[in-house]
Amino acid sequence: MGSTYQHLSPEERAVIFLMRAEGKGPRAIGRVLRRNPGTISRELKRNTLAGKPYDARKAGLRAHRLRRKRRRTPKLAPQSALFELVTAGLELAWSPAQIAGLLKVFHPHDRTRTVSHETIYTTLYAMPLGQLRTDLLACLRQGHKARRPRSQGQDRRGQIPDMVSIHVRPPDVEDRLVPGHWEGDLIKGAGNRSAVGTLVERSSRLVLLVKLDASTAEAALEGFSRAFERIPRGLRQTLTYDQGKEMSCHKALGERTGLKIYFADPHSPWQRGSNENTNGLIRQFLPKGIDLSQYSQEQLDAYGWMLNTRPRKVHGFKCPLEVYASYVKSLAELESQATPPPVALAP
Repeated sequence: MGSTYQHLSPEERAVIFLMRAEGKGPRAIGRVLRRNPGTISRELKRNTLAGKPYDARKAGLRAHRLRRKRRRTPKLAPQSALFELVTAGLELAWSPAQIAGLLKVFHPHDRTRTVSHETIYTTLYAMPLGQLRTDLLACLRQGHKARRPRSQGQDRRGQIPDMVSIHVRPPDVEDRLVPGHWEGDLIKGAGNRSAVGTLVERSSRLVLLVKLDASTAEAALEGFSRAFERIPRGLRQTLTYDQGKEMSCHKALGERTGLKIYFADPHSPWQRGSNENTNGLIRQFLPKGIDLSQYSQEQLDAYGWMLNTRPRKVHGFKCPLEVYASYVKSLAELESQATPPPVALAP
């Protein structure tokens, strides 16, 4: 199937009619016609009335009628009064947001005389090449010839204070040979109104699920502090996190736990690959679109136990808990060797 869209033909509508009569669904029909299932689904939805089957002839007539129907005049059509007002504002070096806001102040109840700033931008960049387009785009603050994707712009959410970049993290963290280095994240619930913290030890792949009272920085501070209280001090070296606002209290977390906290680059999940992969496994137990506040810490610990006792190929089919336990044992032995034996005092 080519990349250029083509309207459904009468022959294709006939196939849809016959296969629908046989009880076939959009996916089966789409495979036969080499069409996206969504195209078939929309065609059926548009042309199937309640209690009546899909009618290919009526569907074809409706499509023909709609193609001949005159398109609605754009709200910001050139030479319209509204377009002239917008043009005048741009020539005064006003931004589209300022123009749109002022129009709403002057005409709060007349939608024909107001326009959003997005419509202004869309109209300007959709204009045909010519002097008028060039002049109007030059009035914009940035003056770009093409609309820049917002994803490449500056992060509008602000910055976490005193962040330490992942690029100054010690190199021995990267090879996963030294235990005690962690990655962290949040799994969000329905409507981002609830969350569960996830922590993964990079070397053993041990995962901790942390119940949080909210998605706030204060809740994350308390939840992660409780979680690391269960971890021996020698296995609390570093924590690598993304730039989510829930880590705004990272300095307090570092002071409580002894961790050195580093932040990954924006939109770079591969810099925290263990955590991202583990979050996918956790979704088997905590699927998207549910209220995560209903789970107790005991339930989350049970899910963590199931993950930590799974055999892992990377460990020669040992489970993360076995590997982590060996680290704890080795640490205890080192600490006992470093502690001098008690000296007997003379009577």
